Amino acid sequence: MAEWLYEAGIGEARAALVENGEIIEARIEREGEGPRVGAVLAAKLVEAGRGGKGALIALDWPGTPHATLAGLPPSTSTGAKIIVEITRMPLRERARDKPARARMAEAGAEIADGPDLRSRIAAKGERVADLGAADADRLEQAGWSELIDCVRTGHWPFAGGALWVDATPAMLLIDIDGEGEALTLARAGAAAAAAVIRRCGIGGSIGIDFPSLPDRAGRQAIDAAIDAALPQPFERTAVNGFGFMQIIRRRDRPSLIEQIRLDPVATDAALLLRQAERAVGTGVLRLTARAGVIDHIAAHAHWIDTLQNRTGRAVHLERDPAVKGVGHAQ
Repeated sequence: MAEWLYEAGIGEARAALVENGEIIEARIEREGEGPRVGAVLAAKLVEAGRGGKGALIALDWPGTPHATLAGLPPSTSTGAKIIVEITRMPLRERARDKPARARMAEAGAEIADGPDLRSRIAAKGERVADLGAADADRLEQAGWSELIDCVRTGHWPFAGGALWVDATPAMLLIDIDGEGEALTLARAGAAAAAAVIRRCGIGGSIGIDFPSLPDRAGRQAIDAAIDAALPQPFERTAVNGFGFMQIIRRRDRPSLIEQIRLDPVATDAALLLRQAERAVGTGVLRLTARAGVIDHIAAHAHWIDTLQNRTGRAVHLERDPAVKGVGHAQ
């Protein structure tokens, strides 16, 4: 029976849907990522655009981020105060960021944040187990570190081959690599690709490069394999003669791949804080990492306060240029 494992970590909440000891969905939600989907916020119109399209607003949110707005009433003037609902979170892409998207809120809607990660997984219907640092590390037992490593490297092994996954500004690309008979490899790759798409919450435009299959029956078999393995809703093309398929899925939040690979400092800081919560010992708790990670933690004084309260230990941050990756806490 599938069960969600949830941790309210420091600076980052994390959750994994585990079935038969394997993570089939993984989600993280970081502090400071921006207003959540469903949030109702006050905003100010910055640019009206044309014909109600392409409107730009400044949100009443820390940092006053911009968002694009759909459905702006034509009589609205620049500088007007309006109430909007967030329909897509801001997204980070290589070399650029995309602002949040919003629409006009329903009349009488009250200002509120959107549902958080804990609320969203609870609404799915499976059991949710809330885990703390003093509990058995069930996330790790299910393969959390291995999952993070696969996301970081873009390398996802499966029986008979491996996927190479990379997020580009145009689309997320999945290349199926391996030896043996092409149709067998393509079938296995289809199942593995669908699993990664679901596991990492990948949305938007996705391209899968299968081994070339010259016969139509083989390509149709791969089409059917994707349909069977990937939960709806999505749209796709058929596999073409070059072995390429494009999939389109709804994209309203950053995927695990975007969060981890495009913000490595925040990723390592969250992992170091998770390690620190579980550190065994007494006395001063020392967190040692490269400067970027330590500076990121130091910029959030309340994270340090929370860590001290949870562990009962004073916290000392130490920058060490020789330390690679996450660093260590002891």
